[in-house]
Amino acid sequence: MVSVKVTERIETTADAVWELFRDFGGIQRFSPGIEKVEVTGAGIGAVRTIRLPGGVSLQERLEAFDDRGRRLQYAIVGGPIPVSSYLATIEVKDEGARTCRIDWSSQFEPKGIGDEQAHRMIEGVYKSGIAGVKKALGL
Repeated sequence: MVSVKVTERIETTADAVWELFRDFGGIQRFSPGIEKVEVTGAGIGAVRTIRLPGGVSLQERLEAFDDRGRRLQYAIVGGPIPVSSYLATIEVKDEGARTCRIDWSSQFEPKGIGDEQAHRMIEGVYKSGIAGVKKALGL
């Protein structure tokens, strides 16, 4: 099992950041390279299909959602990502009047690639996503 965790403090409110993450179907607002997102279902168990360039698509299922605690979990349930048993957690924590911390973590089994390569790939996704959040918020 491989674990990845990216933590970053940013100078804005936790509520502003959570507003982006809490919208399970709104990942396009902060993730570059996504062509289209479709969500089937609502709440826990909802599945978002993320369409990427080249006709590639990825399916992720919402596993847990805590609006008050600013925390959600999702699993990859389909697509070409070389991992299995993938479960990610995103948490947004208040760290003062205009500062918050994003913790984006996961555990998974690499599938067809080495542990370090899988770690770097997933870590890059999280860092890109957090950079996208900052850009979407004008930071």
